[in-house]
Amino acid sequence: MAIIDPILVLRVLLLLSVANGAPVVTGWLLGRWRDAPLDRGGAWRDGRPLFGTSKTIRGIAAALACTSAVAPVLGFEMATGFLAAAAAMAGDLFSSFVKRRLGLAPHAEAPGIDQVPEALLPMLLLRSALGLSVPDILVVLVAFTILDLVLSRLLSLIGASGRPR
Repeated sequence: MAIIDPILVLRVLLLLSVANGAPVVTGWLLGRWRDAPLDRGGAWRDGRPLFGTSKTIRGIAAALACTSAVAPVLGFEMATGFLAAAAAMAGDLFSSFVKRRLGLAPHAEAPGIDQVPEALLPMLLLRSALGLSVPDILVVLVAFTILDLVLSRLLSLIGASGRPR
């Protein structure tokens, strides 16, 4: 039976938080400056946006750069941080794609859809590199989901925009 490593869980949770938070913080700091939508305003076969205007090239670049830079501070290789961010952003894009197909607005909350792909995909892809056991993955996934839901509510209460979806 695998034992949960609380320090590893915290390190991975922080890595995922940087990957998913960097686009938001960058948006707050830079506003609309150079925030070209990743999908260039294109629509899917259903006529709805592919991802939506809140998924930007700048946001992806911020996630990749910030997570790569923070990874060594957390005891991971820089390349591991880059891959974790790339997988987190792929999961986030998948979430946005699904939400657009469901007709949900870019900032609409969709518990589970908003959190699971962007946290689970990097952990599965980098399970060995991060040294994660199945229980570690489950704990990080639950903690990430709770943290995201709580922070979204708090940001909403204080009038700050939540994480773009």
